[in-house]
Amino acid sequence: MVRTASVVLLAAAAVPALAGTGPSDSDWPSYNRLLTSERFAPQTELTRENVARLEVLCSYDTHQQLSFHTGPLVVAGTLYATTDSDTFALDATSCQERWRAHEDIQESFLRTNRGAAYLEGRLFRGLPDGRVVAYDAANGQRLWEVRIADNKRGESVPAAPIAWGGLVFIGNAGGDNYGVKGRMYALDAATGKTVWEFYLVPKENPDATHADSWGNDADAPVTGGATWTSYSLDPASGLLYVPGGNPAPDFVTAVRPGDNLYTNSIVVLDARSGAYRTHYQLAPRDFHDWDVSSAPVLLTSGKRHRLLEAPKDGHLYGYDLANGQRVFRTPITTIENDNVPLSEKGTRFCPGVQGGTEWNGPAYDPDTNLAFTGTVDWCSTVYLKPKTETKSGAIGEPWTGARAPAIFGKMDPPGHYRGWLTAADADSGEIHWRFETPAPILGAVTPTAGGLVFFGDLAGNFYAMDKANGKQLWSTRLEGAIAGGVVSYAVAEQQHIAVAAGATSPIWPTPKVNAKIVVFGLKP
Repeated sequence: MVRTASVVLLAAAAVPALAGTGPSDSDWPSYNRLLTSERFAPQTELTRENVARLEVLCSYDTHQQLSFHTGPLVVAGTLYATTDSDTFALDATSCQERWRAHEDIQESFLRTNRGAAYLEGRLFRGLPDGRVVAYDAANGQRLWEVRIADNKRGESVPAAPIAWGGLVFIGNAGGDNYGVKGRMYALDAATGKTVWEFYLVPKENPDATHADSWGNDADAPVTGGATWTSYSLDPASGLLYVPGGNPAPDFVTAVRPGDNLYTNSIVVLDARSGAYRTHYQLAPRDFHDWDVSSAPVLLTSGKRHRLLEAPKDGHLYGYDLANGQRVFRTPITTIENDNVPLSEKGTRFCPGVQGGTEWNGPAYDPDTNLAFTGTVDWCSTVYLKPKTETKSGAIGEPWTGARAPAIFGKMDPPGHYRGWLTAADADSGEIHWRFETPAPILGAVTPTAGGLVFFGDLAGNFYAMDKANGKQLWSTRLEGAIAGGVVSYAVAEQQHIAVAAGATSPIWPTPKVNAKIVVFGLKP
């Protein structure tokens, strides 16, 4: 079967190629701006003194209703973003569409994609059907496509790739489904050819690296370790940092005794060869579906080199990259019953399976040495299946060990949730300030050189805070939930803040609205 892509192009507004190899201070060229994922924006036009005058400059309606998680990119005055099926380029100041490419796919349950990568005039993204595609960034023409995942097995490619050194780095999702194994790929940016492949869990049960950390019986396949958000890379060392998801069955460790490496870990690979270097397992022997899902922050604070990560277990972690030792583990949302065994009668625990930190991880501000993390404060109750039923599973279907219909647990009623933005010292993990929101924080958090930090919540509230003390300086209410990127960029020296708003989700309590890109700035 030949797959086709359609492209709508406004030829007069063709996108210029980016000159040079280094990122401009005006741009947002990768999912977390830099490959090291700090998310710090160097623009200074917006300040504590003038942010109250922030207004909507333009918006773009995708005319689609989906889980809108895209992390927009901005390169040389063009904003790029994605839906599950479409990729589009906008004038970053007027939101005028420059081109839009559509791929024919079968709609998935979650209908999500977290964004694209940009490198040397090309855009790269994954699709729900298991493909990775490349487009000409100037006009949206497809350059190549490859398949790295099998959607018939419940695999997909929603993660936002990153690109460096002629390579595109991306992996497969679907680790909650029976028999699916997380894998990471480096693809040749020019051709899509696989340069290397790395399994985040043993490819075969015996004779694999760290296979002894899985005690599965022969009829219980090693499952899990998928990737579904994005990645980080240190250009100086050429090391790639890959967050790995939970093991399966999600809630039953008896079927998979052991530490289940490299699930719930950050795996460090040589970016050029795919060779294993080390790993950090943040949530060993997980039985709560607490993925390590977001891209970690790689930072230098004085002479210290740190890794910061916030998984779904509700903590902020700090590691010393010089010796690999954990420096701190700070709770940043409600933690309850986290060590209580699950049972057939039901066990409630916090954070639930949809918290604490999801696909957007910490952000780092070098001016204050603070890490800002948005979290979900929402608890779950899981009812296990009888032990005799847990081991069985079906290809392409979730394998959690929980009783239907709540196979991923039952969340508390929506009125019993909230969110937190936490500012913590990046060296010690000590909390400097916290801000409570009426709904979970899923969207990205972005600190700026103007003294501000921007973020939104699932109720559509969009905030600007004083990053030093947590004082709310400005807010507005957008139509629909904020669950995607928040990016800062400059065009003609004017700072803009773009927000992916209007997420419509089957698993989060959100209104059904069209997904939109909304751009803010100061009007003359």
